[in-house]
Amino acid sequence: MALDGAFLYAVRNELLPLIGGRVEKIHQPSREEVIISVRTRNGSRKLYISANAGSARVHITENTVDNPQTPPMFCMLLRKRLGSGKLIDIRQDGLERILFLDFECINELGDMVTVTLACEIMGRCSNLVMICDGKVVDSIKRVDEDMSRERLVLPGMKYTMPPRDDRLNFLVAEPEEIKERLLDTESKELSKALIRIFEGISPILAREWAFFAGRGAHIESGSVSSDQMDRLLFAVKRTREQLVSGECCFSAVSDKEGQLKDFSFIRLSQFGTLMYTKELGSASELLDYFYSERDRVARTKQRANDLFKMLMNLTERTSRRIAAQQEELAACADKDRAKLCGDLISANMYRIQKGDSSTTVENFYEESCPQMVIPLDVRKTPAQNAQYYYSEYKKSVTAEEKLAVQIQKGEEELQYLESVFDSLTRASSENDIIQLRLELREQGYVKYAGGKAKPPKALPPLEYRSSEGFTILVGRNNKQNDQLSLKFAEKSDIWLHTQLITGSHVLILTDGAVPPDKTIEEAAVIAAVNSSGRNSGLVPVDYCLAKFVRKPAGAKPGKVIFTNYKTAFVKPDAELEQSLRV
Repeated sequence: MALDGAFLYAVRNELLPLIGGRVEKIHQPSREEVIISVRTRNGSRKLYISANAGSARVHITENTVDNPQTPPMFCMLLRKRLGSGKLIDIRQDGLERILFLDFECINELGDMVTVTLACEIMGRCSNLVMICDGKVVDSIKRVDEDMSRERLVLPGMKYTMPPRDDRLNFLVAEPEEIKERLLDTESKELSKALIRIFEGISPILAREWAFFAGRGAHIESGSVSSDQMDRLLFAVKRTREQLVSGECCFSAVSDKEGQLKDFSFIRLSQFGTLMYTKELGSASELLDYFYSERDRVARTKQRANDLFKMLMNLTERTSRRIAAQQEELAACADKDRAKLCGDLISANMYRIQKGDSSTTVENFYEESCPQMVIPLDVRKTPAQNAQYYYSEYKKSVTAEEKLAVQIQKGEEELQYLESVFDSLTRASSENDIIQLRLELREQGYVKYAGGKAKPPKALPPLEYRSSEGFTILVGRNNKQNDQLSLKFAEKSDIWLHTQLITGSHVLILTDGAVPPDKTIEEAAVIAAVNSSGRNSGLVPVDYCLAKFVRKPAGAKPGKVIFTNYKTAFVKPDAELEQSLRV
């Protein structure tokens, strides 16, 4: 992630208005995160500090976090030492990934002392250390000799800075100094070389500079041309001006499936159309959004993990059953030969003796009456052999009829399971997962675990607004698809669904008007994005009037048939889909 020293510099600038404020409350929601409420003249703000290896950060937060009933010991120590303390300074040494928060507090003897919180944002080595008179009072994560031999963080020990390489601070470095360092670096990919010579920059920032310098082409640090060097220096200078002036563009990038990947304080061009960018108003707002959204998605996927496994097992089992039934059905294709054998044995009964292992007869059903050898059971009489072949014929006819029905039901079940799986992959909240779990319970796939708690009310359909102002609704699951298409829809509304692949039902509310082609095209794009074909190049989407949509008797949720339809071929565009969502 890109919470580097440069980004921390932007965070520090946002935190400066907190100077002069007093500590109001201190909470420790979990083992590695602390929230300090600081009251200023403009109101109370919550300062969030995390030392978690995967999400270490410090920023102002607006989120509400549940706190444990019994505060941890480190939280009690913070309350004791920092209670009612005054924030007097926020320091950063160059572009090091450490923010020092200095508090003016009164100790147990009534003397005024300065207590410092060192917020070390350094990946797996992240920590929150309380310092007084240059010594460690305590830390949220104690580091002993078993964990590190280079730097110990234990109560009573002198606080020392983490090891620091001799790198340039791009906020103050001169162009000639940058050129000299770059030329002295061994030849390697330019972005990697930039990380080696500059402190406090992340890989994504280094790649952005290299991308601008080479106009997207790969550059080795040992072969940078004069023009590329000028462009690189310009990119560094522009980033410096944005950071110092506070005119940053706080951006979060996500892939086409909506998964957040990275963030920065500048506008990112290196990903082109491979990623989607969301811009936010401040560094704190970006960090709040990025990590809370990422944690929410991870938490949602984790809670749906059992459903994913169950659906995969059911799909695999149903597919195997259908394959076995199809093999059995293929074997029934030879049923007419069994009837023919029975007929020929009956016609040549006088020529066959008990104990014969086979008989050769003329097939009078064909014009040339070719010779045909029929195997016989030596233990049976000719009549019994004929009856055996007639019995095999009847079995095949019956099996063929039943297998055809069973295969059709199995394919419908497989299609239903795939539709639920698709809905589950697009579930964005715990409520969505609960509704899918209830649907599977109603269909007999999930057993009722008991309990008196009522399930939460289902969320309304996803709502969009076309560029012409038409409302477009999208079902979140199969049950909501049925309600949307069969109960809510008016006859003149336009109904859409992806062709031959699973996806949500989409409805354009027309109020009797005829929507323009652009609205239908936008609704088709929305249908493509909300389907299993969202990563395809081109997706066919069928659409018709809602009055031509009906549900077959006994069909599973979400299954409908429709007539009088047309087909539009569209490219899934998640960015357009997001821009139209209400």
